[in-house]
Amino acid sequence: MNALEHALKEWAVICRALAEGRQALLLRKGGIAENSGEFEVLHRRFWLFPTYLHQQKAGIVPEIAPLLEQVEADRPPPGVVRLSHFAEAEAVYPVWQLAEAEKLAGLHCWSPQTVQARFAYRRPGLLVLAVRVYRAPQGVDLPDTAEYAGCRSWVKLDRALPTEGATPVLQDEAFAEIVRTLDRLLLPQSGPSKEKVPHSGIF
Repeated sequence: MNALEHALKEWAVICRALAEGRQALLLRKGGIAENSGEFEVLHRRFWLFPTYLHQQKAGIVPEIAPLLEQVEADRPPPGVVRLSHFAEAEAVYPVWQLAEAEKLAGLHCWSPQTVQARFAYRRPGLLVLAVRVYRAPQGVDLPDTAEYAGCRSWVKLDRALPTEGATPVLQDEAFAEIVRTLDRLLLPQSGPSKEKVPHSGIF
């Protein structure tokens, strides 16, 4: 498939961190407009849809604050959505204990308070997605329509956007090492196996 028509909404600063290889995972919880009230991995491949409404300095670790300032300075004009990177979810880890989510500090740019808030929202738990991010050959500006609004995770774009010629942000071994780290932190080393949904079994 050389075109994608779905996108996942995430803070613009996190989208930039993903685009720069500063992190390769997502911590997801359903928004108030989700049909089921819970986040579902509906698509394995998706564009990263930067959002600006809820991101704030207190929501990220201090060392990433300059990146937030850069993202705000580069913000597209009102009424425009700028897409430049897409992702492939390679593995999904359900996390039911806050202590497990806290083990991921250093692998992402959210503040501990943001992780705690996302974990506790509605009911305890998170989905951790290991995502391989790709840079499209050329960014695309789309009109920011009313269909994209609201606290929802997934949006369907007004047209499928081509992905041919995209390049991975992280090399194969660098990304594989991140997945191995997630396996080590989130999967039990012995005893009953905890659910991990691999690349071939997400959808």
